[in-house]
Amino acid sequence: MKISILTLFPKMFEGFLDTSIIKRALALDLIEIEVIDIRDFSDNKFRHVDDTPYGGGAGMLMQIGPIDRALKSIAGDPYVLLTSPKAKPYTQAKARELAKKDHIAIICGHYEGVDERVATLVDENISLGDFILTGGELASMVVADSIIRLKKEVINPDSLDEESYDDGLLEYPQYTKPYDYNGLKVPDILLSGDHQKIARYRKKMALYETIKYRRDLLKGRKFTDEEKGLLKELVQELKG
Repeated sequence: MKISILTLFPKMFEGFLDTSIIKRALALDLIEIEVIDIRDFSDNKFRHVDDTPYGGGAGMLMQIGPIDRALKSIAGDPYVLLTSPKAKPYTQAKARELAKKDHIAIICGHYEGVDERVATLVDENISLGDFILTGGELASMVVADSIIRLKKEVINPDSLDEESYDDGLLEYPQYTKPYDYNGLKVPDILLSGDHQKIARYRKKMALYETIKYRRDLLKGRKFTDEEKGLLKELVQELKG
């Protein structure tokens, strides 16, 4: 898979590309990432890529010309994303959908925004959530990271089997050594060796964590018979 990132600040990606899982994926040729400086496609000697908005208003808008030329410089036919607040919040389901693409290009928005005509150049807008960043660089890194980790051989597949959001629930709590840290003990069931009981306990705790932190995720969910039973247990325990 190839990811092309169009940005005004390519240096922001140096640490991102040279760290941890991303660095390993690149070294093993499991993924290809190119960072394109939009300023290289400016049509003036000052490398300006923005201007004031027609009709007045605060801030500067990124011009369509440099973005269009930068996109045309990319080999192939990428699926084009634009970081923008005009989109539903990004989800794990969307990450899995994008991970199936062979080539993605991400345009990092900046300043007050981008010329509306840039919408004719993109396939989809991407938003991390209902908040504002100074630019799309951080958002593009988040999207790229979420996609790359899903690619085959980048991460041990066992680590991807049970993660938050994959089945609509938050992940169950996990523990490691020591068993007892200043009186804080690991639940004994996890040391029981009974894999069936452990699996049931983890499902129960995933439901509990979701109810506690993200009850909105349960809206419209069709609970299995097992989950209904676990919910009854949780209700009784919470009442007790």
